[in-house]
Amino acid sequence: MKKSSSIQPPASNRYHKPVMLEECILALSIQPNGIYVDATFGGGGHSLVILENLKEGRLIAFDQDEDAKRQAENIQSRSFTFCQANFRYLKQYLKLHDVSKVDGILADLGISSHQIDSPERGFSTRFEGPLDMRMDQKGKQTAARILNEYEEQELHKILGMYGELKNARTAAKAVVIARTHKPFATTLDLKNALQSIAPRGKENKYFAQVFQALRIEVNEEMRALEDFLHQCGEVMKPGGRLVVMSYHSLEDRMVKNYINTGKVFGALEKDFFGNPIKPFQAINRKPIEASENEVNENKRARSAKLRVAEKI
Repeated sequence: MKKSSSIQPPASNRYHKPVMLEECILALSIQPNGIYVDATFGGGGHSLVILENLKEGRLIAFDQDEDAKRQAENIQSRSFTFCQANFRYLKQYLKLHDVSKVDGILADLGISSHQIDSPERGFSTRFEGPLDMRMDQKGKQTAARILNEYEEQELHKILGMYGELKNARTAAKAVVIARTHKPFATTLDLKNALQSIAPRGKENKYFAQVFQALRIEVNEEMRALEDFLHQCGEVMKPGGRLVVMSYHSLEDRMVKNYINTGKVFGALEKDFFGNPIKPFQAINRKPIEASENEVNENKRARSAKLRVAEKI
């Protein structure tokens, strides 16, 4: 993919620094009169640059976060529409805005720097805050509720599957024992309960994995991603680009499988003539990763993997 140095992040956007902004915009291959979707608006860094590349085109952005909605209100453009919704409702909201087909979809998965740096949201291991972790703050499920109410077997499952903890069973048991003395309320409560079983010298990584598992469960992230990906194939025009950036192996595996087989789980199916039945063709066989310079400037870029596909 040819690189250009002309794409710069908006100077005024301190809310969140987009990872691989240039690569994402180039991968979309924006047509000035096309219709595009920013499925994860966040601080609007990607959206602002997409809008700069549109003339008669249109951009529809999604985000369920209240802070993101406030950021979106700063964009004054006739080409821009903001939907305060999870991207799993992609088709529903596009239809609501009289859109049936689009020319490109961008999704930057995970959480924004702003959310991580807001202690009251409970996403970060660095600050003490409530065990919340809701992307949609109107949702009922919280990390505290999971820790206090889930059965040990359920906790074992999500810590192992979503956090990829090697001692998930031990961690689940530690949570259940700790909550009998005092219900979980803050991020510090959780770290204290697991401190003795965290690998020596790797405590920060361990807690990050635990927090990741809880965040994924609170927000149904894997199910939402599956719903979203399947809808991308239905709404994309032939030749349209799907650009997805993920930050952990579970998400990346789902995106890779969907691009390669048309399904998040399961093998590729073929028609009567032996042609593969799938909506997209991969543009990059291996995921694009951030440059060494970008990783030095933005630690979040270290784990980012960008996959690009074109509608067949």
